[in-house]
Amino acid sequence: MKSRASRPDSLADQPGGGALPGRLGDELRAELIAFRRDLHMHPELGNQEFRTTAAIKDRLEKAGLKPQVLAVGTGLMCDVGEWDGVTPMLALRADIDALPIPDTKAGVPYRSTVPDRAHACGHDVHTTTVLGAALVLADLDRQGLLPNAVRLIFQPAEEVLPGGALDAIESGVLEGVGRIIGVHCDPKVDVGRIGLRIGAITSACDRLEIALDGPGGHTARPHLTTDLVTAAARIAVDVPALLARRVDARAGLALTWGRLETGHAPNVIPQHAELSGTVRCLNLDAWRDAPDLVHSAVDEVAGMHRAKTVINYVRGVPPVVNDAESIGLLDAAMTERRGSYAIEETEQSLGGEDFSWYLEQVPGAMARLGVRTPGDTRGLDLHRGNFDVDEEAITVGVELFTAAALLDGGRS
Repeated sequence: MKSRASRPDSLADQPGGGALPGRLGDELRAELIAFRRDLHMHPELGNQEFRTTAAIKDRLEKAGLKPQVLAVGTGLMCDVGEWDGVTPMLALRADIDALPIPDTKAGVPYRSTVPDRAHACGHDVHTTTVLGAALVLADLDRQGLLPNAVRLIFQPAEEVLPGGALDAIESGVLEGVGRIIGVHCDPKVDVGRIGLRIGAITSACDRLEIALDGPGGHTARPHLTTDLVTAAARIAVDVPALLARRVDARAGLALTWGRLETGHAPNVIPQHAELSGTVRCLNLDAWRDAPDLVHSAVDEVAGMHRAKTVINYVRGVPPVVNDAESIGLLDAAMTERRGSYAIEETEQSLGGEDFSWYLEQVPGAMARLGVRTPGDTRGLDLHRGNFDVDEEAITVGVELFTAAALLDGGRS
């Protein structure tokens, strides 16, 4: 990507100098903030987003649009403008589900009202920005200012492997779509800015579950048993080390354990042990080879300890690989709205994102949407109960999406 001009200290209130229509008025801005807060107070887990789906559907219908609930029962697709059946549409995607963790924020009126449920990944913001873009684009369409139809995708179950994007695709959300874009909140980027990257911007993420079995016994006679405690410990240590020597280090393949459970008494060697963790990978080709490599390494280590294994390797998501032309569109849109200094290059994350499934079908890109208030030193992060955003990010996201839709249509 090209180098950027020097940036002002804060971009949160920069109006931008572009001439494109689609600015967000004060009344709609206030409505969208209220909409986001309502979603934040009523988080719903993947494939259970019935209230969220109804709220989105109701607002789109009030704008004269015709949303369709997806076949799985939650999530929607909706077109702004009438598709001519020929010109490929630009799709705007949002994910609508929340996380199964408690909201630990204090002193905010929109704290989650649902125990052990929270919008701690910013999906409420993603949803609100696409909704806001829909409302602005619908108004532009009524004025005859929308060059091409735009597809809206409000996708359920992003947090549920292998991701609700597969169900959305099965429902036909990509029919007629030539390009898809989305944003993801980034608490390390100041509000008013976005982060862009050509190529992989997220990691592949799979889940690994291993069950070990063997004859247990007394710790006084370990030679008569299969010592599953030792076997599990060796698998936990040796399998990641083996993988590090069997895959090009540049592929970034990493196996990290989240659970190891075995035994109940200090003098009894157990008959059963379990481990589970995640396999993350920065490289698409290495990700495709990962299941065979992991199976081989686990069996090799377990065999040394005479442990019987049952391996459940759950495919998750491939990396999100941003298309250069789509990044160019986002770059041009943000430059139009807030100037080139509002764009920064971003690093590849080890987090997984099922937006990648769309990119297996059509070109597209995901941008990092800055949500940190300039000067905020709290160090907020995703998937934590205290996660929150600077709500000016909603305006930035809406105006980014609307500019992209107008520029994409203008190029066709």
